Amino acid sequence: MRTAFKTWSVCLLLLAAVMLVIGPVAVNAETPKRGGDLVAGYGQFPRHFNHAIQSGAATATPGTQIFASLVEINQKWQPVPYLAKSWEVSADKLTYTFHLVKNATFHDGTPVTSEDVAFSFEIVKKNHSFGPSMLGPVDRVETPDKYTVVFKLSKPHPALFLVLSPPLLPILPKHIYNEEENGPIRKNPANIKPVGSGPFKLVEFKPGDYFVLERYDKFFRPGRPYLDRMIGRKIKDPSANFIALKKGDFHMALFNSGLRLKQVEALKKMKHLVVTSRGYEGIAAIYFLEFNLRKDKFKDVRVRQAIAHAIDKNFITQKLHYGYSKPATGPIHSSFPWYTDNVTLYDYNLKKANQLLDDAGYPRKANGIRFSATIDWYPGEPDSMDTIAQYLKPQLKKVGIDVQLRPPADFLSWYKRIAGWQHDMTMSNIYSWGDPMIGVHRLYLCNNQKHVVWTNTSGYCNPELDAVMAKAAVETDGAKRKALYVEMQQLLTADVPLIWTHEAPYQSIYNKDLRNVITSIWGSMTPFDKVYWKDGHAPK
Repeated sequence: MRTAFKTWSVCLLLLAAVMLVIGPVAVNAETPKRGGDLVAGYGQFPRHFNHAIQSGAATATPGTQIFASLVEINQKWQPVPYLAKSWEVSADKLTYTFHLVKNATFHDGTPVTSEDVAFSFEIVKKNHSFGPSMLGPVDRVETPDKYTVVFKLSKPHPALFLVLSPPLLPILPKHIYNEEENGPIRKNPANIKPVGSGPFKLVEFKPGDYFVLERYDKFFRPGRPYLDRMIGRKIKDPSANFIALKKGDFHMALFNSGLRLKQVEALKKMKHLVVTSRGYEGIAAIYFLEFNLRKDKFKDVRVRQAIAHAIDKNFITQKLHYGYSKPATGPIHSSFPWYTDNVTLYDYNLKKANQLLDDAGYPRKANGIRFSATIDWYPGEPDSMDTIAQYLKPQLKKVGIDVQLRPPADFLSWYKRIAGWQHDMTMSNIYSWGDPMIGVHRLYLCNNQKHVVWTNTSGYCNPELDAVMAKAAVETDGAKRKALYVEMQQLLTADVPLIWTHEAPYQSIYNKDLRNVITSIWGSMTPFDKVYWKDGHAPK
């Protein structure tokens, strides 16, 4: 016993000696400094700031700085405290009890309470485009006291923590947004003059031009945020954005911010900038060629398989995208825990494609053409939309398909055509929003064939798949849920109702002197209260 004590004492002395040498460096490499502005260019500029009623990164990116949420999601896909300092989950996974911090206030000084959380839940469920699917399993929200919130579920909801995080469920002040006193929420002036409890408050907004967010000095995390202001400017000319980043006038660009990938490649070589794809794991955007399965020529799976074999995904990702994108193997993004590559893969094989089209009853005519088809796409993402459409025209002609390209006049024109099911094929994409049940199921559910884009506009229906997705939506055992989503991916890739071409080549570009920029799977749609300048101000 005495010998063991001596040995332990020696170990402690050695450890103390080591800590004297390395302690200051290992424990605190850099102390965050307060001060400075962060200027970012926005390719997609917000119309308003209330992402409780509007899905998409354009609204949620500034919105998550203005509004706080119950939890954050870290880079390991784990929930961590935010407005909720702690929580308990019942053994049957049907009751979630959250305990709120007691020092949080909205920007008008009003305390944040459980009533605001319950109110926000109802607003999102009623108004957000994902509201019913995200919050459908929640039967009710109880408020036993000012700082306790209880979510009562009718069935398990394995994605609930993701739903309660910044991009999807902002906590609104009930006294500002309630419809009884303030009218319909979509017409509420607070949508463009928001009042939240996040680290920054809106102080200036010129629609279509710029907005200014300023530090909220009474933010409930002491000492934060570190930045003085966040300024967002609308990017009207990608070339000007490129020059502003080169010169240091812009400190950040998100979701490529209108830049072409060739320009991103040039910026990557500049010593004052960091270019990274980290932070898009939660968004998990996948691009695809959608078939309108109501058209006879696409009802035969062999036709769809043939077109899949005629597309060289490696050419798209390596040559057209300079290696910034990855080939997509199916409906679930490779960043997701439920992803598998054990699926039906369609190698680039023109011989096989031609044979499948022959077998499907579409022989070449005298002019070498089997049939004609149109391809649509929406504007604004040239590298992932029109560049690929332009590639597909000569590529599919190699297997006898005459492609007629229909360049979009504007987004609304594309929207109306696809929502009206008036297309043959279209390039499109989805954000997966952290969990397949939130962002992926919508494309394939039999009962989700709506005249709205980013629903099941292809007209696909497979009852077996619906049953698998229904089980996965309530399965809380991680391994069993993964197995269900593996089955989903295998069913869909065998049926190939869409051709998943690539995972988004999104990059965040920011000045190397900025710290703590990417701390979550949500990237820029997470509070920037931890972000700071190395020297307390932007480089001069």
